Amino acid sequence: MLRRLLLTAAVSATAALSWAPGATAATPAATATTATTATNGDTPGVAAVPLASPSGLSGPSASRAALAGLTAFTGGPSSLFSALPALMPPPARPEDSSDRLTVTVAGAGAGADGTFELDCHPAGGTHPHAAEACDRLDRMTTWGKDTFAPVPPDALCTMEYGGPATAHITGTWAGRPVDARYDRSNGCEISRWNALMPVLPGTRP
Repeated sequence: MLRRLLLTAAVSATAALSWAPGATAATPAATATTATTATNGDTPGVAAVPLASPSGLSGPSASRAALAGLTAFTGGPSSLFSALPALMPPPARPEDSSDRLTVTVAGAGAGADGTFELDCHPAGGTHPHAAEACDRLDRMTTWGKDTFAPVPPDALCTMEYGGPATAHITGTWAGRPVDARYDRSNGCEISRWNALMPVLPGTRP
C-alpha cells in the first residue's frame, strides 16, 4: 500500500512539472537539440551560427543568453547589421514625383512666343513639342546635378549676341522646384539655351 502511494505521488509530481509554465525537457538529448540558429540569408561570407540555450534556462532568460552568444560571435551588433544588404531608399512621394513646368518665351519670333504648360511622365500640356521636350529633359537629368543650372559667374564666354529672346521656366522637375531664366546675350547663354531645345524654341536671327 505504501509503495502504491509513493508511485502515485511520483506520477503526480511528474505531471505537475510537465504543465508548469516555462518547463523544459529534462533529458540531455532534448537539451542538446534546443538551439537557435542565425543564418546569413543570401549574404555571402556569413556562416550559420548555432546558439544553444544554456541548460536550465527558459523563456526570456534563454532568449537573452542566445542574443549574447550571437553578439559575441559576430563582434557586436554593428558587425551583425553591417553584414546585411543595404536597404533601398523609400520611393518618392507622389507630390515629389510630378514633372510639370511652365515655359514662358518672349522675343523669339512669331509663333514661338507665349506661355506653355509642359507635363512629363506622361507627356502632355500645351507645349507644342511635349514628347520631344520631355525626352530632352530626361536625357539631360543627372543625379546630383541641376538640369537648369545658370552659367557659372567665372565662365569665359564669347562676346556673341544671339538675339533678344528670353525665357523663364518654373515648376517642378525630378522632385525639385525650378525657377530658371534664359537669354542669348553671349556665347555661354546661347549654348545653354540651345542645349535645352526643344523645351525652348529655336530662334530666328
